[in-house]
Amino acid sequence: MNLLQKWRPGAICHITAGVVSISTMVHRVAVIGAGPSGLSCVKTCLDDGLMPTCFESSDDLGGLWKFKEVSEPNRASIYRSLTINTSKEMICFSDFPTPAAYPNYMHHSKILNYLRMYAEHFKLLPHIHFQTSVKSVRQKADYSRTGQWEVLTERKDGKEETHVFDAVICCSGHYTYPNLPLQDFPGIESFPGRYLHSWDYKGPEDMHGKRVVVVGIGNSGSDIAVESSKFAEQVYMSTRRGAWVMRQVSDDGMPVDMKNKTRFSHILFQLFPKNFFNWLGEKKLNAMYDHTMYALKPSHSR
Repeated sequence: MNLLQKWRPGAICHITAGVVSISTMVHRVAVIGAGPSGLSCVKTCLDDGLMPTCFESSDDLGGLWKFKEVSEPNRASIYRSLTINTSKEMICFSDFPTPAAYPNYMHHSKILNYLRMYAEHFKLLPHIHFQTSVKSVRQKADYSRTGQWEVLTERKDGKEETHVFDAVICCSGHYTYPNLPLQDFPGIESFPGRYLHSWDYKGPEDMHGKRVVVVGIGNSGSDIAVESSKFAEQVYMSTRRGAWVMRQVSDDGMPVDMKNKTRFSHILFQLFPKNFFNWLGEKKLNAMYDHTMYALKPSHSR
């Protein structure tokens, strides 16, 4: 996808996923973050003959997919057992297929290894400055004439440097700051047990013998509830409106996203009304297990 075709010198863009193609009018490019998006942006800049410099605040690439046993402030955090819910066929870079020996749905360690192979194959590592934080991005005083940006960085040793770039791509990711709305839980200040956000969760071992309630039925909530049920005395899930729960593998064993997200499916969505696909999808999901029976059926359509 060409997200920056209309860029002029001095453009700034925030990328959370995908690959960009930048006009050759831009020469020196700052890339903030060395996660999947940052790596693909560095690679695309090199393909277009640009001069990328990537600043990564941590000591390694991978962003979200770099697991750490202890969550670090201002960084995304994942749990020990996390497996991606998108198949390797759908998530891989188009010019660098995932190794055939890797499972369809990869553990976070496999994704990190894949990103390392990508960076090494396309020689991206020399362009990445690790343990270097970006403190500010400002237009230069002569921005109206040059379209350039001043980027202030700070290394681990505390040394600050100012760099000048023709463009800046922000690939700093999300899921960085946990949202823990304690004000919505009256009496929480006197609760004798432990409460935590999924950002702090690493594994279910601490749940042994406890009664646990998981608030939310998203991907993380579902994973944590299932894991905790193997250790806890009892696990409850609290969901505001239910959810349509689907499995990762289709009837013929193919990854469900690879089976359904095709050009043919796209054409069908143009030919038939949305209500038809909602009916068909709900019928298929209820064939696996009746959502009403398990108190999962939501009020919204699929």
